[in-house]
Amino acid sequence: MPKHTPTSRSKASDSTSSIDWLPTEDLLFDPENPRLIEHFGEEETSQADLLRILWQHMAVDELALSISASGYFDYEPLFVVPAGKKWYVIEGNRRLAAVRLLTDLAERTRLRATDLPTLSTHSKNRLSTLPVIKTTRKDAWQYLGFKHVNGPVKWDSYAKAQYVAQVHRDFAVPLEEIANQIGDKHQTVQRFYRALMVIEQAERAKVFSRANRHKSHFSFSHLYTGLDYEGIAEFVKLKDVSAESTTPVPNSRMKELGELLTWMYGDKGLEKPALVESQNPHLRNLDEVLKDPTATDSLRAGLPLNVALEVSYGDEQLFVSALHRAKESLQKARGTFSTGYKGERDSYALAESIFNIASDLLDDMDRKKPRRQRNSGAN
Repeated sequence: MPKHTPTSRSKASDSTSSIDWLPTEDLLFDPENPRLIEHFGEEETSQADLLRILWQHMAVDELALSISASGYFDYEPLFVVPAGKKWYVIEGNRRLAAVRLLTDLAERTRLRATDLPTLSTHSKNRLSTLPVIKTTRKDAWQYLGFKHVNGPVKWDSYAKAQYVAQVHRDFAVPLEEIANQIGDKHQTVQRFYRALMVIEQAERAKVFSRANRHKSHFSFSHLYTGLDYEGIAEFVKLKDVSAESTTPVPNSRMKELGELLTWMYGDKGLEKPALVESQNPHLRNLDEVLKDPTATDSLRAGLPLNVALEVSYGDEQLFVSALHRAKESLQKARGTFSTGYKGERDSYALAESIFNIASDLLDDMDRKKPRRQRNSGAN
C-alpha cells in the first residue's frame, strides 16, 4: 500500500468514488466495528445481537425519526466491504439499523421499538435499496480514522483504541503513520495503543477481565489517562509510550497490574466496586495513594480510597489540613451567627467545647515548641 501524505484522500473518501445501490437485505452490521466491540467483547455475535446493541446504545431512534420524515439522503452512502455474497457495512451501521427497524416489524417488536413511526408501503419500498460505496478495510482506514479518531464524528476513547489496534495489526501500518494520517500531534494514538495493550496483557495473564468490570460502561479514558501519571506508571513499572510494546508491563508486575485494574474498574465476581468514579478527583487520588506503600497496603486491606489517601499524606500534612478545615468552618459559623444562632443551649455548649479543645491543643503546641521559642513568645 503506498504511503499517503496527511493531506491526501483515501480511495474510500474520494469524491469520484462511484455510488452503487444494493438491496438492504444484503447489507450486514459489522462485527468488527470498534464501537460495538465494547458491548460484546471478542465473542461471536449474531446480526440480531448487533442490532440490539445499536438500538440500545447508539441513539438509533433519532436517525429513524429523521429518515421517516425526510427519507434516506442519497449523498450519505454506506461504506461496504465484501462478506461472501453479502456486504458488511463498515461505515453507517446506525443508519442501517434505523432502516432495518423502520421496515421490519418483527425486529421492532423484538426490540420493543414500538414508538417509531409506521411507514407507508411506498416509503418502505424506497428503503429496499440503499446507496453504498464498495471499498476494502485497507483502503478505508485513513478516511474512517480521520473521521472518528481525530475528526468531526469522534468515537469514544475505547472505540478509537480498538480501531488503532486493528489498523496497526491487520495492515501493518506503523503507529506513527496512523498518527500522521489523522493529524495527531500529541501521541494520542500511541497512548490509546499502549492502554489497550495493557488491558490485553492483563487478560492474557488472567489477572483482570473486561467482562467482570463492575459497571457496564467501560471508562477506558481512566486507564489511558492514568498511565501517564507518575504513581500509576511506577506501580506497574510501565514502559514508555514510545516503546509501542505489546507487553507494556513486565511479567513480574502482573499482580500489581491486576490490582490496579480492579481498583479502577471493580470486579463483579469478587463484589468489589470500582474506586475510580471520575478522573478528578478519584484518578488523581489513586495516583497519590500508589506513590506510598503504606497507603497502597490500606487499599489492599479494603479501606476506601479517601481513607488510603489520608494515609498517604502522613500525620504532619493531615494535622495542618485539619487545622485549615477547622478555621474555615469556624469562619463560616461566625459569618452566619446573627441569623443562625437563636440562643439555643446546645449550640452554646458545642461552641464552648470547641473553645476548650482549641485551648488544650494550643497549650500542647506551646509545650512542644523549643525552649527558646517559648521564652521569646512570653516576652
